[in-house]
Amino acid sequence: MAMVVVGGSGRGVGKTALVCGVIRTLPEFAWTAVKVTDHEHGLPEAIWEDRGQAAGPETDTARYLAAGARRAFLLAAEDEELPHLLEELWARLERDAHVIVESNRVLRYVRPDAFLAVRGDTDAAMKASLREVEGRVDAWVVSAERDGVAAGASPVFRLARMEQISAELREWLRAKLQQA
Repeated sequence: MAMVVVGGSGRGVGKTALVCGVIRTLPEFAWTAVKVTDHEHGLPEAIWEDRGQAAGPETDTARYLAAGARRAFLLAAEDEELPHLLEELWARLERDAHVIVESNRVLRYVRPDAFLAVRGDTDAAMKASLREVEGRVDAWVVSAERDGVAAGASPVFRLARMEQISAELREWLRAKLQQA
């Protein structure tokens, strides 16, 4: 299974929008999307598949499906439960060819084919979970007035809209996934 992980420096920086942008822009990969959270969502199971029955159109899993994901999951787990639940999730996804995961914490247990990190306006407020894995970032993504890219070992993709990824990011991701 090829895997892209999207993490970020904090809440509200555009992680979910970027996941939706990747799904929408690269539909040929027939994505399975996963949101990993440590927040209780009142669901009967720690691993929940959204089959169109989400509480509303603004839930992350509903947004993934609306963007074109083939399947969408929510995994709610505290740190100590996460390794076991990830094993269970990977078993459910063994036939899925391309998975995109929204999480920083999942990087403690997986080596994705690409790790995109969305950076907010200030690194002073960066989540500890991103600081922990910052050295593994394959590319940074930042909100900007217009699309662009700064090349480097970890390129910085500037996007005017996270929901519509740039041609440069699309081709960079496609190349990463073809190497998988």
